[in-house]
Order: sequence, then C-alpha cells, then structure tokens
Amino acid sequence: MRIWVNGGLRDADDARLSVLDHGLTVGDGVFETVRVAEGRAFALTRHLERLTRSARGLGLADPDHDAVRRAVAAVVEANPVELGRLRITYTGGLSPLGSDRGDAGPSLVVALGGTARRPDSTAVVTVPWTRNERGAVTGLKTTSYAENVVALARAHEQDASEAIFPNTVGQLCEGTGSNVFVVLDGRIHTPPSASGCLAGITRALTVEWTGAQETELPLDVLERADEIFLTSTLRDIQAVHRIDARELPGAPGPVTAKAMRVFEERAAGDLDP
Repeated sequence: MRIWVNGGLRDADDARLSVLDHGLTVGDGVFETVRVAEGRAFALTRHLERLTRSARGLGLADPDHDAVRRAVAAVVEANPVELGRLRITYTGGLSPLGSDRGDAGPSLVVALGGTARRPDSTAVVTVPWTRNERGAVTGLKTTSYAENVVALARAHEQDASEAIFPNTVGQLCEGTGSNVFVVLDGRIHTPPSASGCLAGITRALTVEWTGAQETELPLDVLERADEIFLTSTLRDIQAVHRIDARELPGAPGPVTAKAMRVFEERAAGDLDP
C-alpha cells in the first residue's frame, strides 16, 4: 500500500505522523470515506465539501480541495483495486499535549484499501447509548470515533453489522457509520439532521433520488416499520433483515429494492453527482 502523507506518497511502513499530532492525542481531526470502483472515486466533490464543513466546525483551516484531489489521484493510481475504501484524514497537526492546537498547520493523509461488495441485506441492533443532538461536534465527521467502536463491537457480539443510536430525547438518529431509513405505508422516511445524525452523502443522494421524507421518528418505529434500510458510502443502500430480535422476512422489500435499483442506476450514470 502507498499512502499520501503531508505532500507525498510513502510506503505503508514509512507512512508516519508525529505522535504529537493533534489527531492522535485528542482526536482533533475530520475525515471522509470515499468509494473507489475501478480507479474512479464516487461523489468526490460532495465529500470534499463535507470535509470542509467538518473542518470549519472544529476551527481548522479549510482544506485545499485541489491539493486533496491531487493526493486522491496519486493514491488511486498507486493502489489499483477493483473496489476500495479511500480514506481522507485531515487533522490539527503537530501540537502541544492537551487541547490547545499548535501553529504547525494541519496534516493530510490519504489511503486506499480494497474491500468487498456488501450483501443485499444485513442484521442490526439498537444500543443503550445516545447521540447528543446538541453537542459541539454534532453533525461533523470527526476522528473521535471511540463510541462508534464500542457500539459496533456490541453489534458484532450479536451477529449484526451495525448498531443504531437514538438521540437524547428518544428519537431515531443514526448508525455508527450509516444513516437509517424506514418505510411506512409505502413511503420512505429518514431522521432529519436536527436529530443529530450525520448528513451522509449517500443519505442525501437517496433522499434526492427516491423522494424520501425527513421526519422526526421515535426509536420504536423500528418495531413497526414495514421495511428498514441503511445508507453509507460502502453500503450504498442495504436492506435490514433483522433488527434486534425482530425479523423482516423477504428483505429487501419492494420499496427498498426499488430504491436500490434507482440508486445503482443513477450512481452509474454520474460519478460526481
């Protein structure tokens, strides 16, 4: 693997940041995950725009989009994969120990690894922890992912691939790395950004391409929804066949299956929608 680190490609064994990088010491960083298929990155412009929104939310300088694009192109060329997960990480850079940020400038790392196509359906669980819809970093895609690590481990213990969070007022929010959609009486709904969920790129495209509605939903909607599906960069649209102990036989259901077809067709027709 060849990885871009602060201005150039490095072999994986030589791709290093300082142990005093603020992204490591206090999680002061943001990131994007981009799907790469046959050497082409999908929706890169939208990902770079969100990277900038997240950076501004942390008070980091705006990332140079042209520089990031050059890094992405170099990494994609150096690491040919049929289907891959491209990770763009942008941190507060070399800083003193503690929460104060140094003045050395940000760090940029871009890496690409191969991945497998997801199955059409999956199992998920709900967890007892909450997303804070009023927090300082709500809606930002930051590198502070420890609570997602804990929740995802809980999901894996129950033979599931994702964990679903409520927010602090008991509304449906999001997964550790996905957005959640439900089908009620033939209509597709997803929690609004005010719920505390991340404004997912795949979520936004799914809303645009299927006419899904943003709706405040109680967590227990998962107990009665006709269909449930997840969206994310690497899942695209993925049906849920089990939520906790509830089975949803026949997943993907008809509404989800149509959404999957629409997304696949639209994404194939436009690499940077």
